[in-house]
Amino acid sequence: MNLPTYLQTPGLNKAAFARRIGVSNAMLYQFEKGIRPVAHKYGAAIERASGGQVTRQDLFPDDWESIWPELARRRRKTVSPPATAPQPQ
Repeated sequence: MNLPTYLQTPGLNKAAFARRIGVSNAMLYQFEKGIRPVAHKYGAAIERASGGQVTRQDLFPDDWESIWPELARRRRKTVSPPATAPQPQ
């Protein structure tokens, strides 16, 4: 899910969310409206504060693997290998 969509969650307290990720209300507004891009240093905090609903992969689709290679390794381990066709007997 992208951050602007998450921030429209009914009942979400944006001021509390901003505090949890370590930014001002004004900066969160700028992230939400696309005025300022989300800095990479806030990626993990946003993922934690959103309960995983907004992931670093969602926030940074073009470069998350180079910034957080441990996520790429974890993802490869959890992806099942492709199913193979049954072998004729």
